[in-house]
Amino acid sequence: MDSSIGGPVASRLRRPSWRDPRLTVGIVLVASSVALGSWLVGAAQATTGVYVARSTLVPGETIRTDRLVVVQARLDAAQAARYVAADADLPDDAVALRVVASGELLPRDALGATAEVDVRPVPISLDTEPAAGVVAGSLVDLWSVPPQPSASGATDGSGPATSTPALLAERLTVAQVARPSGSFAVGGRTVVHVLVPVTDLPDVLAALSGDATMHVMLVPGTGG
Repeated sequence: MDSSIGGPVASRLRRPSWRDPRLTVGIVLVASSVALGSWLVGAAQATTGVYVARSTLVPGETIRTDRLVVVQARLDAAQAARYVAADADLPDDAVALRVVASGELLPRDALGATAEVDVRPVPISLDTEPAAGVVAGSLVDLWSVPPQPSASGATDGSGPATSTPALLAERLTVAQVARPSGSFAVGGRTVVHVLVPVTDLPDVLAALSGDATMHVMLVPGTGG
């Protein structure tokens, strides 16, 4: 009896041929997936060497490599463009134009030339110890307090009898704080070097030359 009569004919499985377009498309898709995955992993692990401030940098301070450290950071193209790369040469005359905090990545716009700095360091000798937060990079207000009048109404100096404090300058950057130590700690004075805008120098220097007592008041949220 002929078994081919009245029944379905089973199809025979055939090995895929290299000429089969479906096999070619599958290989391309797998290869693309592997390549994309490798690229994504490499991009996620890629880092850029950038400079970081070893300690606080203040306006007018010369930027040298010994004040910086190199760290590897994951930055995208836009972020990398904002900071100084470690493989870039620093200009010999580069100075800080603004405060760069300790541990902060060094921004490109924080570097400039000396001529761009519009502040001058002025030492302020204090009769009283400033707040503990008054450190390099913090902001302070500078006040002048005239001599207190005596019972007769006269002052200790030659000026008029007045005791009204005067605000000389606001939000001055502290460049340096020299606190007495060792044998000079008792009775010694703390000297705070503040960066005074050139336009405020006449008033500040005039106050320093008189008998007034100078005070630096820490701006909240800016201290160390």
